[in-house]
Amino acid sequence: MYLRSLQLKQFRNYGEQQVTLTAPKTILVGDNAQGKSNLLEAVELLSTLRSHRTSRDRDLVRDGSAIAQITANLERELGSVDLSIMLRNNGRRTVALNGQTLRRHLDFLGTLNVVQFSSLDLYLVRGGPEQRRHWLDSLLIQLEPVYAAILQQYNQVLRQRNALLRNQEVGERQEAEGRRQESEDVQSSTLSTEMALWDAQLAIAGTRVIRRRARVVQRLAPLANYWHHAISGSTEDLVVNYLPNVPLEQDEPELVQAAFLAKIKDRAIAEQYQSTTLVGPHRDEVEFSINQTSARQYGSQGQQRTLVLALKLAELKLIEEVIGEPPLLLLDDVLAELDLNRQNQLLDAIQDRFQTLITTTHLGSFDAHWLTSSQIFSVKAGQLYEE
Repeated sequence: MYLRSLQLKQFRNYGEQQVTLTAPKTILVGDNAQGKSNLLEAVELLSTLRSHRTSRDRDLVRDGSAIAQITANLERELGSVDLSIMLRNNGRRTVALNGQTLRRHLDFLGTLNVVQFSSLDLYLVRGGPEQRRHWLDSLLIQLEPVYAAILQQYNQVLRQRNALLRNQEVGERQEAEGRRQESEDVQSSTLSTEMALWDAQLAIAGTRVIRRRARVVQRLAPLANYWHHAISGSTEDLVVNYLPNVPLEQDEPELVQAAFLAKIKDRAIAEQYQSTTLVGPHRDEVEFSINQTSARQYGSQGQQRTLVLALKLAELKLIEEVIGEPPLLLLDDVLAELDLNRQNQLLDAIQDRFQTLITTTHLGSFDAHWLTSSQIFSVKAGQLYEE
């Protein structure tokens, strides 16, 4: 796939900007806070309908404006596709494909596939488990857009179940204070019945999440090890382990659900005490080991950077295998974070196979061949100037 054009209107610090992409590699060069990352963020939104920088649409609309728009033309093997997102301060979005407004945002996902690599990704290893879960979920949405709806359903059930646990705590406190009006037996029976219903829904929705996460890690792990082995000069092996909160001994929905419900029963007292759900994929972990040693606890900064680079290259390959077309690669100010060896490994892997958009504060990291084969834009205060 190839992104041919991108137009921004009242998006972030851009008033109105049209850019036509004519080379496999596009380099955006300029000082910080000029709008380089904002342009990559627009492409990310066209791909995933998410921004890794904010969850509020009003942050994406230019100050003084009520509406922002991102439009693009994408060339895929099956033909040309026009994409459009309308963002509003009040949070109501409109998405369209080929001029047709879509009622379900789910139908927009999967049209444009991207892999993004920014300096923030270097915290993927040493950050908390929620960062690794988010990374895994973002990849799954690229591979299987329906996963966005599956994850949303799970989170809705989780919120409802947590609310019920909090209500139980309030009820027990009122009872202790002698302010409870209903019969204790009736109230307890009602809460138990309602909780059992939410337990069942949590197990069903959570099983869908767990099984998909397990399968994608199984496919990604050998690709990541291949790249890590190559970048480290064949001296290090990388193991990526998915550690689900619910035991996953067999990939059968009924068995996973049974294990889910059994663990809920085991943690019931602790959940009541903490008034929150302690069982489910919202507590999963992904573990990275280098030569059988925890990369998070003992990996050097260089090893951790090699690991994240290997993960990103593995994402590119996996998406290409599943989708049948190479995705776009967005490199947001990441070359400055990599030493010369890792830069060369990355640039050699990309070549002209993946359309790549790169932000940088200077062009010193690129060799002459890259510069001559790239389209270069200078970015200043929300304006692009082709060099």
